[in-house]
Amino acid sequence: MAHLAQVKEVARPLGIGFFGLGMTPNWSRAEIPTMPKGRYRIMTAYMPKVGKHGLDMMYRTCTVQTNLDYSSEADMVKKLRVSLALQPVATAMFANSPFTEGKPNGFLSFRSEIWRDTDPDRSGMLPWAFEPGMGFERYVDYALSVPMYFVKRGDQLYRCRRPIVPRPDGGATSGLPGERATISDWANHISTIFPEVRLKRYLEMRGADGGPWRRLPALPAYWAGILYDDDALDAAWDLVKPWTAEERQKLRDDVPKLGFAATIAGRDVLQLAKATLALAQEGLARRRRLDASGYDESRYLQPIEEYVARGITPAQELFDKFHGPWGGSVEPVFREYAY
Repeated sequence: MAHLAQVKEVARPLGIGFFGLGMTPNWSRAEIPTMPKGRYRIMTAYMPKVGKHGLDMMYRTCTVQTNLDYSSEADMVKKLRVSLALQPVATAMFANSPFTEGKPNGFLSFRSEIWRDTDPDRSGMLPWAFEPGMGFERYVDYALSVPMYFVKRGDQLYRCRRPIVPRPDGGATSGLPGERATISDWANHISTIFPEVRLKRYLEMRGADGGPWRRLPALPAYWAGILYDDDALDAAWDLVKPWTAEERQKLRDDVPKLGFAATIAGRDVLQLAKATLALAQEGLARRRRLDASGYDESRYLQPIEEYVARGITPAQELFDKFHGPWGGSVEPVFREYAY
């Protein structure tokens, strides 16, 4: 809350406001001003070459992410696998981008759909993460295979289109001819890889749409309850372990449009949402991180539990308002969903 207050204090005199949605509901891409950053210029030129929706991802979408720690390589692997498999469930629970340029776009999370055709080299469900031998080295091999966007030398960014290539002497060749890759190049490169769960010094959950302020804490509460409690993590792994790569991919492909109605292994996502929310609630209760009033962290799940209990995604609530009290207009969203 303190951070939001500080941001508002700076933004208000500039006439800038903030609201919670996964995608701008009315502006066209041409109407959106661009951030004058060197990497954005490079990415803007590159995106149309590798996918249909890369520029929409850059300029018209908004996610909310949460970062989770791991304690060892084995712990990372288990948490990565569970969170990759369950990422579509989180996408459905937080689906909140059903409008494009003032009209329904046919999806509950169009932001998630956009990622299906952005850049296949650096996004997706990482099916190999479930194969034997998964570990830090396997992820590094994957990252090395992804073409670099740029190399930074001094204050200048140089476009690249090749991966970092290891050298026999233990060094590496960057995507810039004649240049040796540096740790700084690696750090920048890792930040330009966008799978559904990104591995850095932590695990970054990337499946959820942005949303209203009161709903945001539900995302870290959901993942912390599952991943930070051994019993909950074991139960979640038992749930997703039988799923095949093909089933996981189909679920990820179906959820942006179908939400809770998507299915995997004979269960719909609404059932999975209820089951995994229960695991998260139990895990948070066992953590016993209490506030000054004696409440544990499971209280942060309440906003999303309300949608699951009703069997609707946040996007479906937006549809109801659009076709009801909003009279076919998306403009009221700027008032009702403002921070």
